[in-house]
Amino acid sequence: MKRFLLLTPLAFLLLLVGCKKVNELLTFYVDDTQNVRIPSNFPLGGLGFLAPVSVTTRSEETFRNNNTRADLVKDVSLNKLTLTIADPAGQNFDFLQKIELFISTDANDQIRLAYADQVPRGVTSFELTSTNARLDKYLKSPTYTLTTKAQLGQPIARDVTVRAESRFKVTADPL
Repeated sequence: MKRFLLLTPLAFLLLLVGCKKVNELLTFYVDDTQNVRIPSNFPLGGLGFLAPVSVTTRSEETFRNNNTRADLVKDVSLNKLTLTIADPAGQNFDFLQKIELFISTDANDQIRLAYADQVPRGVTSFELTSTNARLDKYLKSPTYTLTTKAQLGQPIARDVTVRAESRFKVTADPL
């Protein structure tokens, strides 16, 4: 009986560590980069929408390269989303007060992906806060649309191109 009481926690610990290792083996990342243009005539003050960006996913290829298929993917979440000024050189984000990014596969299923309620000053790059939404159907889809909602605090002299670099964490089932 004593042996059983000693071996039970050890077996449970080995099972827990083993499951964690299997999960790590079945987890991979999908990186994507898109450009968003903020026009110089964008209105100040209130939140306004920028032109949506259609993204063609390479998900089937990515899943195949990671030895899985779309039907085995069980969890997709945004791991990181970084915005960087791509053009003009020397521009920083001081003009931007607030930003939200939404993802959709059609007009009826748009959800908020990431946001910054207060954009840091004096920077040319910063990371948004993820909503931790489940994104399985978006990355499994052949295309999705990114829509940006922004609030400017000061005018910009010329159009600003912002590079949005996203990293999605994907976990698949082994069977």
